Amino acid sequence: MNVKIGLGALMMMVVFFAAETKAQKNKLDVYALDRDALVINKAKLKSGDKAMQLAFNKLIKVANTKMEQEHPYTVMEKKQVPPSNDLHDYMSIALYYWPDPSKPDGLPYISKDGQINPEVEDYKDKVNIGKMVSAVSNLSLAYWFSDDRKYSQKTIEQLRAWFLDPSTKMNPNLNFAQAIKGKNNGRGIGIIESRLFTEVVDAVGLIKSDPNWSKKDQEGMEQWFADYLQWLITSKNGIEEYKANNNHGVWYDTQKLSFALFCHKNEIAKSTVESLKRRIEDQMDTSGFFPLELKRTISLHYSAFIIEPLFLAAQMSLSADDDLWNYNPASGKSLKKAFDVLMPYLSKEKEWFGQQIKAFDFSVNATPLLAKGLYKYHCKTCREGIYRVCDNPDESNTHLTTLID
Repeated sequence: MNVKIGLGALMMMVVFFAAETKAQKNKLDVYALDRDALVINKAKLKSGDKAMQLAFNKLIKVANTKMEQEHPYTVMEKKQVPPSNDLHDYMSIALYYWPDPSKPDGLPYISKDGQINPEVEDYKDKVNIGKMVSAVSNLSLAYWFSDDRKYSQKTIEQLRAWFLDPSTKMNPNLNFAQAIKGKNNGRGIGIIESRLFTEVVDAVGLIKSDPNWSKKDQEGMEQWFADYLQWLITSKNGIEEYKANNNHGVWYDTQKLSFALFCHKNEIAKSTVESLKRRIEDQMDTSGFFPLELKRTISLHYSAFIIEPLFLAAQMSLSADDDLWNYNPASGKSLKKAFDVLMPYLSKEKEWFGQQIKAFDFSVNATPLLAKGLYKYHCKTCREGIYRVCDNPDESNTHLTTLID
């Protein structure tokens, strides 16, 4: 009799857990993040899983440092005035362009591929966009896993300041991004600087359950991204970036896919997935490498930098009723093939054969890709690769891969 009651109670617990997990999954509006993994890992954390607890502790440690930021980041902090005379317009200069030493005023600036001009840091929008995204990404994940509203409140404060508050919000364009001094006021290439907005979209999904996140907030964010999406599709800079046949074109489509899903533009989302399939076909060679990335002076960096958006897009494609993870055309040019050929170099099984004029940060740039390969492609050597490339895996960003993959 007692055994039957025990089994019945156990069955009820299993059913309840499955129902709760399904309910959480259904209300979790994320696209680049894996909602199944987030729900499962949260349940593991609650059940006392030691690996999840360790990763969670590290996440909270990082999130608490973000809580210390006194004021939210905005585009209003820059000292430079954009050509539009509107501080709400984002502004930055080209990373790899330097003063021409043969000219008295250094103008126009000249290219030094892979060598970042330290002047870039003088343009606060470029600095703050990264800090803002890092804050909302870490804080929103901390809220999701802890249910502690102090993290969602800080996320909401930052989102409102950058996107919604009329006195501080960014205008939905990148007309003046990555300007080359002496040549132009901005370029299509500058659109790469909004690539991290895919994390903002998912941050909104993670904090939506907070009662302080209003319908007006949600509609305001969706409208901002709808306006930015329209700018991406129709502007001179947007069209220029769409035509790029290297990592920039892939990042353009990945952003477009994220924003279309967020704004419920389903037809745009579906057509963007098809565009990404064509890019894989056109930009990859038969061996699985991307020749234009191999030509760069930091070729391992850029070879990884094109896989990164393709992995993000693959996860998002599932929300567009497609599957780039397992896209396998007759040509054999697939995302899995691209990862398989690069993986030995990311994990230091093989020494990189291309030009790399500065050190490649394996912990930051290789670890997330190896983790995705481990979980999505059941890569047998990726786990040991992660430990090989990290000097101290327990102190690296591997805690995030534990929580989100």
